[in-house]
Amino acid sequence: MLILCLCTPALGAGQGAPAAEAQRAKLEALRTRIEGLRARMNTRSGEKSALARQLQESEQTIGRLVGTLRLLDGRLSDQQRRLEALRAQRAAQTEVLAQQRAVLARQVRAAYAMGRQEKVKILLNQQDPATVGRMLVYYDYLSRARAQKIESLREQLQRLMATEQEIQAEELELVRLRDEQASQLLAMKNSQDQRREVIAKITVELQDQGRELARLQSDERELNTLIKGLEQALADIPVEHPQQIQFAGLRGRLPWPASGRIVSRFGMPRLGGLVWDGVMISAPEGREVRAVHHGRVAFADWLRGFGLLMIVDHGDGYMTLYGHNQSLFKEVGDWVAADEAIALVGSSGGRERAGVYFGIRFKGRPVNPTKWCRRMAGSKAG
Repeated sequence: MLILCLCTPALGAGQGAPAAEAQRAKLEALRTRIEGLRARMNTRSGEKSALARQLQESEQTIGRLVGTLRLLDGRLSDQQRRLEALRAQRAAQTEVLAQQRAVLARQVRAAYAMGRQEKVKILLNQQDPATVGRMLVYYDYLSRARAQKIESLREQLQRLMATEQEIQAEELELVRLRDEQASQLLAMKNSQDQRREVIAKITVELQDQGRELARLQSDERELNTLIKGLEQALADIPVEHPQQIQFAGLRGRLPWPASGRIVSRFGMPRLGGLVWDGVMISAPEGREVRAVHHGRVAFADWLRGFGLLMIVDHGDGYMTLYGHNQSLFKEVGDWVAADEAIALVGSSGGRERAGVYFGIRFKGRPVNPTKWCRRMAGSKAG
C-alpha cells in the first residue's frame, strides 16, 4: 500500500485560512489520485503472479527489518557512547574522592600531632593566654576543615553511587537493545531464506525466454504507467528550488547515487529487442544510496521488476529513479536534499547480485544518466 504524507509548504504571513484550506484540498486530491493510480496498477489482470506477491512480501519485510536494524545500530552506538562517558565520569569522581580522603587524612594527622586535645583540656592547661587563644583558633580551623571535608566526601560518595546506578541502568538498556537487535537479525534471516526460495522458483519459471521477455515488457509498461500517472498527479504542486541551480543546469555535474561498477549501460540491448533505459551500478549490499539532487519523493514502494523503488521529483519535468534497494529511508511526500542518504543498496526485485538501478526521466522519457552525471573512471561510478 502506498503511504502518502506530503509535506505542506509553509504559508506566507499574508495568506489566510482560505488559502491554507485550498492548499490542503489540493494535497488531499493529490493523495487520492496517486492512491488510485497504485490501486489500478495492483488490480490489473495478470499483472502479479503468486510468486511475485511472495517476493514482494519477503522483500518489503526485509526492507522494514533493515530500517529497524539501522535505527537500532544508531541507538546502540549512542548508548555505548553514553556508557563510556559515564565510566569516564566515574573514574574522575573516584580520583576526586581519593584526593579528598588524602586531604582529610592529613588533617587528622595534624590534629593528632597537636596532642588530640579537647577544647576543655586546652582551657584548663596552665599556658599563656595568647598561646591558649591561638591554639583554640587552630583547633576551630581544623575542626571546620575536617567537617567540610567529611561532608564533601559524603556528597562525592553519593554522586559516585548515583553514577554507578546510571551505569547499571545503561548496561541493562544496552543488553536489551542487543537482544532486540539479535531478534530482528533472526527475523531478517528467516525472511532472506524465504526470499531465496521464491527466487529459485522464479528462476525455474523464467527459464523459458518467452516468459522472461513477457515479464520484462510487462515491467517496463508498469513503470511507464506509474511515471505518467505521477507526472499528472504532481503537475499542480511544483517542486520548490531552494538551491540556485535547478536540475537542468547540472547536466554533466550530477553525482552518482552510489559508488560502484556500471554493469549495464543506458541503451544496452536486453532480451527480445528491449534496451536498458537506465544504468545498473553493482555495489555491496547495504551501501548507502544518495539523492543526486534536491527534490520530493513521488514514489517509495515495491514495484515488480524493480523491487524497492524510490522516485524523486525534481520539478520542471525531471525525475530520478533508484531501484532494487534493500531498504528505503523516505516516504512519499518527504523532501530530500542533494547527497542525502535515501536508501541502501540491495537486490530486491528478484536480482541475484546486489546493485542499484539508476534512471533519469524528462517528461516521462528516459535520458542517459552518463551524460548527466560526473565523468566516470572507466566503468566505475561515484
